[in-house]
Amino acid sequence: MRVVIAGGHGKIALRLEKLLAAQGDTAVGIIRNADQAADLRDVSAEPAVLDLENASVDEVAQVLAGADAAVFAAGAGPGSGVARKDTVDRAAAVLFAQAAEQAGVRRFVQVSSMGTTSPVDPNAVGEVFAAYLHAKTAAEQDLRARDLDWTILRPGRLTDDPGTGLVHLAESVPRAQVPRDDVAAVLVELLADDVAVGRVLELTSGDTPISEAVS
Repeated sequence: MRVVIAGGHGKIALRLEKLLAAQGDTAVGIIRNADQAADLRDVSAEPAVLDLENASVDEVAQVLAGADAAVFAAGAGPGSGVARKDTVDRAAAVLFAQAAEQAGVRRFVQVSSMGTTSPVDPNAVGEVFAAYLHAKTAAEQDLRARDLDWTILRPGRLTDDPGTGLVHLAESVPRAQVPRDDVAAVLVELLADDVAVGRVLELTSGDTPISEAVS
């Protein structure tokens, strides 16, 4: 299986790429900075240098051509402001989905965030985080309207703790944290199984083995 991952140098993406390569799949990570290519090669992934904030649909579709699946795991990052929450977390996600349609890549998994279904008060959470949640919400709405075999995954608060392989995965779960290791492992299972096509799933640490939680 050939999987193209937007945000290919992100903490979840690098873990996902390593897992895919370990099982014999080909992971292609889209990166904006060519200096990051070596890190992708270190996990046996193919780097594709492309700035999703400035690329055209045709340029992204060329990278996606021939892929079996696409994963949007990009994000503007914690140090970014309101403007980049829109250009990355919303606009780049929309562009990537549009390009997947154009390239004929039907399987599409989008990494979103818990909290997108709740009213957002900028005074309570801060202007930047509110913008982040609004961007993720808009990206979800766009994807759900597309003719793709999509799945939206909303992880809880992300940590760099070692994965446990035990999760809580359902349409709605209580807010909690989840290691990035386990998020990546869930993505691998979602890509291998069509049971979650057309579904929005929330993910936190739990007590169910990942393969069982997905199936």
